Amino acid sequence: QVQPIESGGGLVQAGGSLRLSCAASGRTFSSYSMGWFRQASGKEREFVASISWSGARTYYADSVKGRFTISRDNAKNTVYLQMNSLKPEDTAVYYCAARNGLPSTSKYDFWGQGTQVTVSS
Repeated sequence: QVQPIESGGGLVQAGGSLRLSCAASGRTFSSYSMGWFRQASGKEREFVASISWSGARTYYADSVKGRFTISRDNAKNTVYLQMNSLKPEDTAVYYCAARNGLPSTSKYDFWGQGTQVTVSS
């Protein structure tokens, strides 16, 4: 079992960058696929990116492909989301999630509390 804890959110101008971190407790972190999701005000939560347990496989939503990069450091039990060229429509609460299995765009077992990202125009 893992407990994800997100950090790194904040306010940034359009075109800027932020890096989100997700530290996950648990000795089996390296066996979990990890994902990032986001939920804008008044909208449903949506998939952003996911990464396999080894980091060899990554997947992205079309809306962030080429701008966001997901990575992980299993020695630090941490997964990252580097967000570049941010747009106002990226404004949302960003959630980190863990899944015991292959990366997925929806089905995750453990979720963090979220971190707010606000992009001003």
